[in-house]
Amino acid sequence: MYKQFYGLRDIPFSLAPDPKYLFRTDSLLEVFANLQYGIESGKGLVVVTGEVGTGKTTILRSMLQSLDRSVLPAYIFNPLLTTEDFFDLISSEFRIGPQKSKATALRLLGNALMSRHSQGFRTVLVVDEAHLLPHSLLEEIRLLSNFETNREKLLQVILCGQPELHDLMAKPELRQLKQRVSLKCSIKSLTAHETSEYIRWRLRIAGCKNETLFDSDAIELVHRFSVGIPRVINNICDNALLSGFAEASPRVSAAIIRDVVEELDLGATQPISRQTLGETVAAASRESNGDIESLPQPETSNVQYIRRGLSPAVKSATSGNGSFVISSERDADSEAPLNFFSRVRVSRSS
Repeated sequence: MYKQFYGLRDIPFSLAPDPKYLFRTDSLLEVFANLQYGIESGKGLVVVTGEVGTGKTTILRSMLQSLDRSVLPAYIFNPLLTTEDFFDLISSEFRIGPQKSKATALRLLGNALMSRHSQGFRTVLVVDEAHLLPHSLLEEIRLLSNFETNREKLLQVILCGQPELHDLMAKPELRQLKQRVSLKCSIKSLTAHETSEYIRWRLRIAGCKNETLFDSDAIELVHRFSVGIPRVINNICDNALLSGFAEASPRVSAAIIRDVVEELDLGATQPISRQTLGETVAAASRESNGDIESLPQPETSNVQYIRRGLSPAVKSATSGNGSFVISSERDADSEAPLNFFSRVRVSRSS
């Protein structure tokens, strides 16, 4: 409706998980690095978490879309299944067909996994909304990880879900599954600067030539009321463009954003500030009278990043399994869908 008015060739803020609009941030790059490293290195179980609306499904679909033919994935987007339905589904996805018994399905699956591994192929089970998995299926997934050689897992498993997944796996009865997690990463909400880049980038991908279509104070309000969650940003911005079109406004102002926020009933949202590490340490230091040793230590990440635009362009990281290098090989503003195996490369460092 508003595309022609604003000079767009596409809807820039659709809620559909279109990989073409996947906006790459530091936390997103970390997720891609973990996924690729886990698949290529046969690490077994990888866990990805993120709040509602942070783009988990978009990331998974982008990864699945860009896997080459050497990787056979099974994607489960609705984990509310019985054990029988679960095995029927993965049997079909892994091309062995539904079987009359679980024992037969496991035997054929094991043969298929070993055959693919001997040819240098990878097999991946991807479960979205994994925080909804019943305990029985989590136990079945753990047992599937027993398909292995002396050196590698035959089946790579990716569990992706909301932060409640961590609480679920922390339960005593699931401690065996938790111990098999080789890589964990999370998708974070956008900072104020990233929100501004995100809005302008999606407009640019949709064909917009006016980079100031959204006023700067309008973008600040979008970040404030969305708390940096991409799905909420999209909802606000899409409605703002519609309202701007209805008012024949050439730009999206803060007043339009306020009206949209009120209509969407987002006014009660409590803005969440994202303090930098320095600000957090300084605040905690004041509270502890300068006793640095008593301060809580930040969680370490298995990937460290150098800010975009600084040298060197290659990011290096060290994990408990050795060092690996992450590099972006294409222009971040390309309109083509993110290619998991060509734009973000992870390789062993010497």
